[in-house]
Amino acid sequence: MKLYELQAVAKRLNDFTFISRARRIEDNTIEITFDKKNSYFFNMTRGHSFIYKAPSQRPLQGYNAPFDTLLHSLLSGSKLIGVDVLNNDRILRLTLAPKSSYKDKIIYLQFEFTGKNTNAILIDDNEVIIEALRHIDADSSFRVIRPGVELLPIPSRVLSHENTIDTHTENGVAGTQHPTDIDQLLEEKFMQIQQKRLREMKKQKLSTVAKKSEKLAQLLEKLPDEKALKEEEQKYKQYANLILANLYQIKPYDTKLNTYDFEGGEISIKLPKNIKVNRMSDYFFNLAKRAKNKAKNIHIEKENLQSKKAFYDNIYYALKQAKEPYELELLVPKRGKSQRKKEKLKEGELFWIEDYKVMVGRNANENQKLLSLAKGNDIWMHTREIPGSHVIIRTDKQNLPESVLQAAAKLCVDFSTDQPGNYLVDYTKRKFVKIQEGSNVEYDKYQTLAVLKEGVEIRE
Repeated sequence: MKLYELQAVAKRLNDFTFISRARRIEDNTIEITFDKKNSYFFNMTRGHSFIYKAPSQRPLQGYNAPFDTLLHSLLSGSKLIGVDVLNNDRILRLTLAPKSSYKDKIIYLQFEFTGKNTNAILIDDNEVIIEALRHIDADSSFRVIRPGVELLPIPSRVLSHENTIDTHTENGVAGTQHPTDIDQLLEEKFMQIQQKRLREMKKQKLSTVAKKSEKLAQLLEKLPDEKALKEEEQKYKQYANLILANLYQIKPYDTKLNTYDFEGGEISIKLPKNIKVNRMSDYFFNLAKRAKNKAKNIHIEKENLQSKKAFYDNIYYALKQAKEPYELELLVPKRGKSQRKKEKLKEGELFWIEDYKVMVGRNANENQKLLSLAKGNDIWMHTREIPGSHVIIRTDKQNLPESVLQAAAKLCVDFSTDQPGNYLVDYTKRKFVKIQEGSNVEYDKYQTLAVLKEGVEIRE
């Protein structure tokens, strides 16, 4: 972030009178909404910090650290007294009067776009740190960033000519012109960053899902043929019976049995190691029984693998049509840091939508299992008139936000079909769903959401 750009941003923000909302929407990005309708985003990633302007965005996850709690309580509804660039350096300071204070009180929100010191810091009127986006200890820097510690100034530096002089930008928009010009610049920056990020995220997540689908395809390819398993069963039965018929001539140290089958043909049977002679027939009878059971159930295993592969193929197509990072992160969330985010399901896929636990079945068996796991007040979802995934939203007896229902309904459609179109998703409490057979159900007291699934415009 260049100094002249920051100065233009400060000039623009001084046009506003209050902050209606402040929250973190990503690990290093803070959204501040001025005068109810103007959202500016402060990305405080070290080495790549910048500001952009865009419509208000939905957080990728819930953030509940002390910094987030104070950011919300101190800034939401606060009066904006002024915005300044400090010490001719890349430090943007917002001076605020919190709405919640019972008497006149001043606090500061300081954004530091300064390399290794990049940070967002809440400060009181005595220059003492209230809280910060990232803490810095004494063993890392002379400038300690901790609650209750006085905020030391950043050492002054000599700025390069390009940082201090605003001649032009690559977009042809000068930062020192009219405030609406800096808005245009920040909006263009958002579009560039969004498209680049979308491409990078989409490429990475498509690769992840493609690998899962490919692995399932390999497992399907390796599945033994039912006919071959039945032939294997007959072979092992024959071996067992021939060993019983020739038990008297097998010595404990023999490694194979050369004899004649029941049709008079010569046959050589390799004998198992470390098994007593009188138990060798049982060994082959067990192999025959195992082959018989596998042949009997191989179609079930095949159907399970095929349905799981179809599930990931549907995710793949949904990823390709996604238009914003939030959709990508919802479909294929990154591994969470907390233990709760690392939670996994043995049957089905687990997602988190605004901190609500959402479980999705990938086939009939998993749909049935999720129905048994769901509590009475949990929300059950299914696409109307087409077979597909059952979705369970864990409510913990809370009323769900409309945004959670809409996002879960989109997941329900995305995981049930890869065909574009308009779909209806019925939902009701689990206690109003009656299991008929397997995962087939009847339900009442339901509501319906309409979901539009758009087509994939670009095919690889």
